[in-house]
Amino acid sequence: MYGMLEGQFRQYFKKADLQKGVTGENLLIMLERRLDNAVFRMGFASSRNQARQLVRHKHVLVNGKKVNIPSYQVGVGDVVSIKEKSRANTLINESLDAVERRGVPSWIELDKKGYASTVKALPNREELTMPIQEQLIVELYSK
Repeated sequence: MYGMLEGQFRQYFKKADLQKGVTGENLLIMLERRLDNAVFRMGFASSRNQARQLVRHKHVLVNGKKVNIPSYQVGVGDVVSIKEKSRANTLINESLDAVERRGVPSWIELDKKGYASTVKALPNREELTMPIQEQLIVELYSK
């Protein structure tokens, strides 16, 4: 779902296991904070794959600096925006028009006119509407 291979997913699980709190929730929060997923959630892309490509092709700025690493972890207060030259891209504009139907999570504040979004808070498990049973993931990787 998040577009990564087994090895990278295992690394995320190890980091989530070392953090305080529930491992499954920590894992999902870390996956939601990936830059490619954040770009998708903000509405700049219509899919996670498209968001990943936008990031890899340097269309995305984080706090005014180019970031082309899809696994970059966005934090509270980070401003994710689209590069000035890329704002005429039809795919980005179509995705922004469709974001009203899909909705933006409450942990993100979207400024459509400025092609920017601010991460207001860390995502909560309650906000993730995807049918993921994180306990099964924890049981599988804890072996």
